[in-house]
Amino acid sequence: MMWQLFGRPASTLPSLCKFCQQYVSSKGYSVLKTLSGSTFTNPSSPVFQQLRTITVNQLHRRGPFRKERKFNPKKTHPMDHRPQMKGVVIRTLIRKPKKPNSANRKCAKVRLSNGKEVTAFIPGEGHNLQEHNIVLVEGGRTQDLIGVKHRIIRGKYDCSHVVKKKK
Repeated sequence: MMWQLFGRPASTLPSLCKFCQQYVSSKGYSVLKTLSGSTFTNPSSPVFQQLRTITVNQLHRRGPFRKERKFNPKKTHPMDHRPQMKGVVIRTLIRKPKKPNSANRKCAKVRLSNGKEVTAFIPGEGHNLQEHNIVLVEGGRTQDLIGVKHRIIRGKYDCSHVVKKKK
């Protein structure tokens, strides 16, 4: 099926470079003035507001319109893509899990060596962590705790191993 751009069949469009032909064929509606010889008459229509008014020459010079990504510091990786990082415990917390589960999960607010703060889960039963203890933190979220995306490694630095119960 031959598509039309503003009432003109595609075969009658002026000859374009390979890049512009591909762009016009996929998004022919966005190249307005030069190809059609006319513009939209109603600027308040939603179709007019969504389209970018560019000529073929501008399309050829600049390439297609692409939005720039804005830098969001909250979405950056807190451990700088490292497998583990050393950190200092700021305070210990008790968190409640999501809906079907019921418990008190032990967590710790940790300031990593790069200055960022994360909430880390303390695995196992019982712990000896207090404020200012040094711990090793690894990635890996706890499924039933909201916002807890790190774990403390037991048996490293000031965090002791899990103690086995004697019979």
